[in-house]
Formats: sequence, structure tokens, C-alpha cells
Amino acid sequence: MSHNSDTNFADTGERIMAWADTLARHTESPGMLTRTYLTPAHQGAAQQLACWMEEAGMQVRRDQAGNVIGRYEGLEPGAPALMTGSHFDTVRNGGMYDGMLGILLPIACVQRFHRQGKRFPFALEVVGFAEEEGVRFKATLLGSRAIAGGFVHAVLDNADDDGVAMRTAMRDAGFDPDCLGSAAYAPASLRGFIEVHIEQGPVLLNEGVPVGVVSAISGATRFAVEVQGLAGHAGTVPMAGRRDAAMAAAEIGLFIEQRCQDIAGLVGTVGQFQVPQGAANVVPGKAVFSIDIRACRDEDRDGAVADVLEAVRRISARRGVDVAVRRTHEAPSVPCAPRLQQQLAASIERLGLPLRCLPSGAGHDAMALAAIADVAMLFVRCGNGGISHSPDETMTAADAATAAQVFSDFVEHFN
Repeated sequence: MSHNSDTNFADTGERIMAWADTLARHTESPGMLTRTYLTPAHQGAAQQLACWMEEAGMQVRRDQAGNVIGRYEGLEPGAPALMTGSHFDTVRNGGMYDGMLGILLPIACVQRFHRQGKRFPFALEVVGFAEEEGVRFKATLLGSRAIAGGFVHAVLDNADDDGVAMRTAMRDAGFDPDCLGSAAYAPASLRGFIEVHIEQGPVLLNEGVPVGVVSAISGATRFAVEVQGLAGHAGTVPMAGRRDAAMAAAEIGLFIEQRCQDIAGLVGTVGQFQVPQGAANVVPGKAVFSIDIRACRDEDRDGAVADVLEAVRRISARRGVDVAVRRTHEAPSVPCAPRLQQQLAASIERLGLPLRCLPSGAGHDAMALAAIADVAMLFVRCGNGGISHSPDETMTAADAATAAQVFSDFVEHFN
């Protein structure tokens, strides 16, 4: 296939992988990758990204949220930009490609354009979003929300584990939380936003396909659930009369699994399940668990949520337990713009690659950017069964090269 014959892109793939290795050295914890918002490791990574952007031929600045923004000017100075990028913060003990690939790959592509003297009828802006994961201050998408004009100022009062408030951390790092509004882009200044990201799942890997076009980013609804039953001696309370909180919770969990089984793009998860002060010889009087329901179509998610809440009511009544359900998160799905999906698909087909469209079950910076621009996403295959948010996260230089070639073709044909 033609996509493997271009040696320059092989070099580009190797460069992206080497840069990811270098960037991973900026960590708070020796021996594992942890890089949270505005820590010294985070600031070091930002400086490194700025340096690579400058070397690639971009003008670089940082906004008041700490985003690193490289601009590769178009044929006409000041033209609206095609924006791309991803986040450079990580989860604790994370992987080195989640987020980072979406910054490093476009920098490498801009470097090629610069060497070839190529400019476009639009500017290209590569953004390293300063915060997406929400680890340090329990608030997500801080960088992309600032650029989209949707930063929630209430979270400035959130404190980290050491009691440092976000606004204090920002001031200490040289940013002004009172001027966050200056980071926002006018919609007219953007032609679109495209995010390159590892899939964080096994679909492309299992199908032997290197890249995929994302159709939509799934919406999510989460609940914290507390079941109150009646504790009793495991030996003396007959089965018929039990008000077992754990079994009620388990039945609800099984209902969620069954309800979300057969609709494409719909998933339901009970990720936390506890029996507080439980003992081997006691009928559980209390159980606490989480529910996470996601779908690329909001109507599928809303339908599942309604059915789950009805099942909770039914199961708790039948089992004689009290259930308190608290909604902790609600985000609608974000469809990717059809015109950008089509242009990505055209690039993939021009390169002789198989075309695969799939939804993203994980949230991304593109969700925030959708408030001000059409968005698209290119997924890149990852190895190890699709493991992500883990040191076992992996991908190949060959796939980085293929994705760089798709991205470059997309930019060269973008309209």
C-alpha cells in the first residue's frame, strides 16, 4: 500500500514516538507518569512543547489557563485557523500517548509543511490543552473550556489534596485567574477543530485497522447510589425475610448490564461497589455503588437511564430496601461534524487505507470545542488490547506515521 512507501512519514512516526518518550520524563513521580495541572512537571512539559513548536516554525504563546498554543500562519496573516491539539496532563500512573499524541503528531506535521515551504489559505493552530483529566482539582476540561469560553469560574475555589486552591496555583504559576476570559476564541476565528487521539479501546486493534473516523463522542450520565437494608446474622435470618442491601444492589447492577447489552454505542458500568463495614457472617445492611451510562445517541442513553431508575424503584420495593440515587454527572453527546468526517474519510481512502467509523466512549477536549467550532476526531489504533490510562498503554511508530500521513492529507485538502 502506498501509505507505507513514504519514508519521510516513517521518520515522522519515529520522531513522534521519541518526543513522547522525552515528554514522559516530565513527571511528578519517579518510575511512573503522573503530570497534573500546574505542577513543576506540568510546567516543564509545557516548556518542552513550546520549544518543539518554535523549532517546527510556529509562533508560540501561553494563555491565562496555561494552554500552550503554536500558530503556523496561513498565506494571509491573521486568517481564521484550523485548530488541532489535545491535552498534556495525565491521570496518576498514566500512559504516554493519551492526549500527547494529539499534540506531538500535528507539531511533527507542521515541521514537514514548514520544511517544504507549504502554507494554506488558513492558519494552523496546535494547542497543548493544559488540563483535561480533572485529577488535581476534580474539574475536567479546564484548558479547552477556557478556549471555548465555557470555563466555570466556581471551580477556581476547588482545592487539591494539599489544600491549595486552583486560583492560588494559577497565580503561583504566573497566570491570572481573573483574566481567563481572554483565553476565549471568537467562533469566527476558527475554521474547525480536529483532535487526533489513541482509541483507548480495542476496536481498531481487533479489526486490524490503523485509524478510524470518530462519529460522535458519547454523552454520559453518572449516579452515586446508596442502598439501606437491614443487617442481620448470616446464620439466623431466614432467606425469605432478608432485606439484603448488597443483593439488591447486585440485582440492579445485573439489570444495568442486561439493559445496555444490545444497543450499539450504549454501555453501562458499575465501577464501584462497596459493602461498608461488611463482614463474612452478616447480612449486608448497607451497600454503596456507582452507575455510569454512556451512549453516542442521547435518546439511547436517556432511555436506558429511565429504565434503570424504574428498575431501582421496582427492585427496592420488592426487596424492602431504601435506595437513594444521586446524579453526579450529566453530559450530552457531541456529534462530529459530517463535513469534517467526510473530509477525514476522503483522506483515509486516498491513502488506500480501510475506512472505519466508530463512536468515542471516552470524553475529549473536542467536546468543549464543539461549543464554538465544528469538530472532528481521528482515532489511532493502540496495542495491548486497547489499554489506556495505564503504563501498559502502547502504540507503534508505524501507526503514528500512518496517522500523520492522514492528518497531513486532511490539512492539504481542507476546505
